Amino acid sequence: MISADFLHNAFPEAVELPVEETEGVRRYFNRELSWLGFNLRVLEEAENPRVPLLERLRFISISATNLDEFYTVRVAGLRELKREGNTTPAADGLTPSQQLKLIDADARALMDRQQTAWQALRVEMAAEGIEILNRFQLNKADKEHLANVFLNQVFAVLSPLAIDPAHPFPFIPNTGFTLALELERMQNNKTLQALLPIPAQIPRFIRLPAEEGQFRFIPLEELLLLHLDQLFPGYRLKAHCMFRVLRDSDLEVEEEAEDLVREFESALKRRRRGEVIRMKISAKAPAGLMNIIMRELHVSDEEVIEVDGVIGMADLKELIIDDLPHLLWPNFTPRVPERVSDHDNDMFKAIRKKDMLLHHPYETFDMVVRFLQQAARDPNVVAIKQTLYRTSKDSPIVEALCEAAEDGKSVTALVELKARFDEAANIRQSRRLERAGAHVVYGFVDQKTHAKISTVVRREGDQLVTYSHFGTGNYHPITAKIYTDLSLFTCDAALGRDAVKVFNYLSGYAMPEHLENLSISPTDMKQDLIKMIEAEAEHARAGRAAGIWAKMNSLIEPDVIDALYAASQAGVPISLVIRGICGLRPGIKGLSENIRVKSIVGRFLEHSRICCFGNGHGLPSRNARVFISSADWMGRNLNRRVETLIEVHNPTVKAQIVDQVMAANMADVAQSWVMAPDGKFTRASVPEGQFAFNCHRFFMEFPSLSGRGSAGAADVPKLTHTDD
Repeated sequence: MISADFLHNAFPEAVELPVEETEGVRRYFNRELSWLGFNLRVLEEAENPRVPLLERLRFISISATNLDEFYTVRVAGLRELKREGNTTPAADGLTPSQQLKLIDADARALMDRQQTAWQALRVEMAAEGIEILNRFQLNKADKEHLANVFLNQVFAVLSPLAIDPAHPFPFIPNTGFTLALELERMQNNKTLQALLPIPAQIPRFIRLPAEEGQFRFIPLEELLLLHLDQLFPGYRLKAHCMFRVLRDSDLEVEEEAEDLVREFESALKRRRRGEVIRMKISAKAPAGLMNIIMRELHVSDEEVIEVDGVIGMADLKELIIDDLPHLLWPNFTPRVPERVSDHDNDMFKAIRKKDMLLHHPYETFDMVVRFLQQAARDPNVVAIKQTLYRTSKDSPIVEALCEAAEDGKSVTALVELKARFDEAANIRQSRRLERAGAHVVYGFVDQKTHAKISTVVRREGDQLVTYSHFGTGNYHPITAKIYTDLSLFTCDAALGRDAVKVFNYLSGYAMPEHLENLSISPTDMKQDLIKMIEAEAEHARAGRAAGIWAKMNSLIEPDVIDALYAASQAGVPISLVIRGICGLRPGIKGLSENIRVKSIVGRFLEHSRICCFGNGHGLPSRNARVFISSADWMGRNLNRRVETLIEVHNPTVKAQIVDQVMAANMADVAQSWVMAPDGKFTRASVPEGQFAFNCHRFFMEFPSLSGRGSAGAADVPKLTHTDD
């Protein structure tokens, strides 16, 4: 068991800084630089020897994908502000132009480190028999094999493009990866410049035949260079380079769009043609080719990044092969909650017994799917309402909703068309639901609906009983295998009424009144959070026990940060687990000396949003107020999105959140990074010879409290206790 003192005091002592460093805009840390710091922590897992080799490769790929999205959205937005002459500073006082300069420096350093990490991993991979070859390292048998691959699997998809007055420079789509070629006609030595787009539909790495225990690959671009004679007969290669572009991928939608779906379909087409905001190109690219590419794509020197290494590092995930399981995380099968098994896999019976909180991915997300599938097939179910922000391509949840609608049940689906990079998938799902007979609504044009709610209305005797599911994550069975999230199942009548009111708000703009256990943004969640933070400060000033624990992905909302600063100054101990962006500066005397911030980066992506308030009893305590939420503490979530904050009253569920989930996150050392007052994170230190607690391993080994069945929860370990 871990005491509350340990949970708070396992951090460095607060530091004293000059007043000018802690007042005004200096009391906040920049959002964009904080995000880059998070992505650096992701990349550093690729350098962590405790992580299996091929999983380290995955972390490089993730960091590259993250950085691409960051540029296509956040950097694109800042560039547009700069172009318009906007000098409005962010919360930390930096103008768009100043931010772009700092972002460029940090991002270039990050990209250099990606290449360094990749080169180190290549050496370790070679020692395990995994090699990546170029075209000059192939033997005769390799070339014969690749000739067949090229002819039968690649050739028909390629489109070689000459560049001359009769063939103007083609459009290169977002993330488009292209070979630029300078060729010489063998007959008369005449030069031809050409492009060869590399199709995304073909794997980036081609596997070669190899002896047992050996795994050999060649990049697709090397295969293409090997067979240029078949693409450009009569020409020889003089010089070449590779380049990849990122385009502005933010969407603009007319507020008065008559048909929102059609408007989004048009916007997606515009995204593919967005302005180029970054171009990576091979180091030492031929000057002539480079000048043409830059001129035709309208990119400046500051938007070009020369790469001595791999371009398109997100594709490295293709090298994560199943043939070498000892180089991967050990297999883990999510648990089926014993309570569900005890009730013959009947979700309604299990929920009727008492509220149940599942912790994904440790408890299987299949229970959420089963909840809706069972509802679709139950003749006593009369209505289902469901929010869909992100979901999988062949979603079993959408399938269940369609089945229910086709069976004559009343089905309402709130499909959020503005879920970034999932807009196209959501449009397809909405069309499918409409064909099945479901009522499909799209929420608000100017606000995303990010709340995660599902309700099932079931006829039981002469009553209608509402079963509700509230989640901290998306209804996405695939990401639910790697994202840590919470699912609350309940048939509590008050929560059911609250959920129905939220759906009425989404479908009919009926402002919900008298919510009993729920706060929503953008109406009252922010104010309620600030009131509860202020209440803890009052408890501390009155000499009563106080405390705040919170866990989320991002914390940047200035008013909430200021409330936390004020609570710290009143003496409230505050422990925060912030995975990604954090604009609060912790551990500064006179400002935030009672606030500690850590980030957890490991096998699973921390995604659940939780907050606990001591309520005059400190933490942990059975009298604490405990909440789960769909919202991070960001301006967009609290001011411009529809989000939910759900208070938990069931004693077992509260104990599970406080004594297991939050306590384990704060006790974690193995995967934790501690935030310093300057915004930098350092890996938590482990004294020589001491055990480094790993919260992911703890959750994989031990069941959650409320998911226990007839065996009871007595044997489930708790890291703290909620006795006063």
